[in-house]
Amino acid sequence: MSVEIFSSADHKCVVFPDLVRGEDGVQANQFLVVHGKHSALIDPGGALLYTPLNLAISRYVQPRELTYILASHQDPDVIGSVDRWLLYSDCSIVCSKLWGRFIPHSVPHYQKGAGGDRYMLVPDEGMDIPMGDIKLRALPAHFLHSVGNLSFYDPHSKILFSGDIGASLIAAGTAYEPVDDFSSLVGRMEGFHRRYMASNRVTRLWVRMVRQLPIEMIVPQHGLPMKGKAVVDFLSWLEELECGVDLLGPANYRIS
Repeated sequence: MSVEIFSSADHKCVVFPDLVRGEDGVQANQFLVVHGKHSALIDPGGALLYTPLNLAISRYVQPRELTYILASHQDPDVIGSVDRWLLYSDCSIVCSKLWGRFIPHSVPHYQKGAGGDRYMLVPDEGMDIPMGDIKLRALPAHFLHSVGNLSFYDPHSKILFSGDIGASLIAAGTAYEPVDDFSSLVGRMEGFHRRYMASNRVTRLWVRMVRQLPIEMIVPQHGLPMKGKAVVDFLSWLEELECGVDLLGPANYRIS
């Protein structure tokens, strides 16, 4: 199933929220941004999802003509299928410069047309990604789950694709609909964020940065999107969250 979370005459943002079946893996969302003749597939997942996702995006763009794969970080559920996208499309892979030497480990050495010229490596400060007459923005999200982490902002739809930031655990079959009441989500994301986000220092820095953007919706890689008051409340919650190394002490480093 695909869900269009933004649609205009020349611009679409589409989510594929239910391609992971049953116990095959953790629920994950894949995203497609299409602007005119340009297209970007965000966090396409691993080999498990390549075939169903390839079929799903063909309603909007011919897979061979895909412009970009955007990877928020290096995990297999984000970019594990990179070898197939490089083989069967003409896309460029956009990822942090930290992962430009690691992601190719998923590509067989004998595969042709998968060299460094297929990668657009993002510096630590982020960069613009040209999409015709607009530019997507790769934003730094360092240590918010990964040391080379990125968020992606679409200025046309005002959607922030936040990767694992804002991820929530949802039951199979949950309808993919934006949530405007953050209190209904916090219990489904607190444990994950306390463990997987590095520290309150970096959550505060990220929140301070994204508050400068006009945001209609925050759309994470896992779980449900947030809009309206939920965006405001989520940022306030994340800004104050103790997480990661904030919670560690001698008891966590001992020989039992």
